[in-house]
Amino acid sequence: MQQPPNGPRAIGKKWVFKIKRKADGSIEKYKARLVAKVFRQKYGIDYTETFSPVIKYVTLRMVVAISKPFGWPIDQLDVVTAFLYGVMKEQVFCVIPEGVNLDSTFDCLVLVKSIYGLKQALRVWNETFDEFVCSIGFQVSGFDPCLYIKTSDGHCVFILVDVDDVLMTGISLELIAQTKNDLKTRF
Repeated sequence: MQQPPNGPRAIGKKWVFKIKRKADGSIEKYKARLVAKVFRQKYGIDYTETFSPVIKYVTLRMVVAISKPFGWPIDQLDVVTAFLYGVMKEQVFCVIPEGVNLDSTFDCLVLVKSIYGLKQALRVWNETFDEFVCSIGFQVSGFDPCLYIKTSDGHCVFILVDVDDVLMTGISLELIAQTKNDLKTRF
């Protein structure tokens, strides 16, 4: 917690509430998410880059077309609360959320991690995912920045990522399981 310097202003936050329902219409659970009010974010102060790649459909179709004739399994996973894993590079100040009582003379917080709604949230998440996947031996395809390839002992695994949805396929069930476990451990 700290006071923002004279240039930047603290961005606001708001609570978004949602009721998740089962197929029969009954309530499964109540959800609450704290999101940024980004209309106060200023380019060059609160963020510099917002671009983040998404998978090319031709890449997705190509990988599925390769995997099916060989009988490779296709596995999918969703990274729950993906944007909250991204580590902020810019110093972004935000007001203390409504309903949070802190014993402090400060009226704002410095974000260490990304939150939903920030203009750079998707980019920060993508950079975090990219760094991790490359750290466990995958290489980014020169054709598509959302396609990652890992080869080990003559076997290969493909990862395709579209925002927080991950698709995996390859010849080695063991390598796919290890990759899935690595991703679940980190995210």
